Amino acid sequence: MKIQQGTRDASGKWQHTDVASSLKAPLVLVFSNRFLLEDESIFTQLRAQFPDGHLVLGSTAGEITGTNVLSDGLAYTAIEFEKSAFEIVSASILEQNKESFATGKVLAERINKNGLKHVFVLSEGSFVNGSELINGLSSVLDTDIAITGGLCGDDARFEKTLCGYNQPAKEGEVVLIGLYGDSLEISFANYGGWFSFGPERLITKSSGNVLYELDHRPALDLYKKYLGDKASELPQAALLYPLSVQFEHKKNPLVRTILNIDEDTNAMVLAGDAPEGSRVNLMMATVDGIVDGASEAAKRAVEHRNSPPELAILVSCVGRKLVMHQRVEEELEEVCEVLGKNTTLTGFYSYGELAPFADDRICELHNQTMTLTLISE
Repeated sequence: MKIQQGTRDASGKWQHTDVASSLKAPLVLVFSNRFLLEDESIFTQLRAQFPDGHLVLGSTAGEITGTNVLSDGLAYTAIEFEKSAFEIVSASILEQNKESFATGKVLAERINKNGLKHVFVLSEGSFVNGSELINGLSSVLDTDIAITGGLCGDDARFEKTLCGYNQPAKEGEVVLIGLYGDSLEISFANYGGWFSFGPERLITKSSGNVLYELDHRPALDLYKKYLGDKASELPQAALLYPLSVQFEHKKNPLVRTILNIDEDTNAMVLAGDAPEGSRVNLMMATVDGIVDGASEAAKRAVEHRNSPPELAILVSCVGRKLVMHQRVEEELEEVCEVLGKNTTLTGFYSYGELAPFADDRICELHNQTMTLTLISE
């Protein structure tokens, strides 16, 4: 595996590592501030850098390159697989009437499943129900094919997210990267480090990822009561106080971030499903808890590996970044400490993370976690 990385900062300055190297038809992961991706000249410059590259682009709430986090910039990682292969397909959720399950199913039907070992998903993060996207993928893919990935972001603005494959990024796109080859070793894990507080509530009315009532009371009214003065800052303020949802049929609770609110119906739009009958707690975090969570995620990801990872794709939640503020790079340093300096780190801060728990292969949508996908040939 050959890897080349580069960045473009807010001032427009490009920096490339090992610019003399010539990668053959590489997979190029491009994570960027949304405003940069709206400038089509950026795509033109990346295409000039990688004429035969497979460019996968996504907007973020922060770009990860090594142990650095960029703001208002762009980071790319170009990967040439020497012993294995990849295939990429894309679909628009807008062309599927914003139906996330249908979009996932279409993607899974398009990907070549002969020898498929793993899929990585980069999805728009504005319209998608991440849980249903996973369900759509899983309805077609074999159960032994693990799924990881993340939902694109837009800092804490929640205006729109962009994604694309081999064309300028646009709204509504979902990209699926299939990885193939017996030489590949891929492991993954996720962990949060957040803790619950306050009384447990029962979801008494919901529809998919729209939460209407807790304990037969309007969910948004109850949530605003807890936020107090911060309620005027919704939905951004919700990133600091996500929900822990214990599903009736799942062993582990799942964290759900509030992506938007509906004042007319007193409802909250979540990043993934929160079915009626589930138990809910509010959550919060400390900087130390988040840093320890990142370290724990890395330890779980390497626990059963046979070889050191060459590439680590990190997807961490925008809520973690907001809590950490200027200390955000500490969680990356903890990951690097566990994985070792020979592992190349790339990734982004997201609106949702996709991964199985470390002891499972069933993919789930997470929020407020550090998720790792570790790859070596």
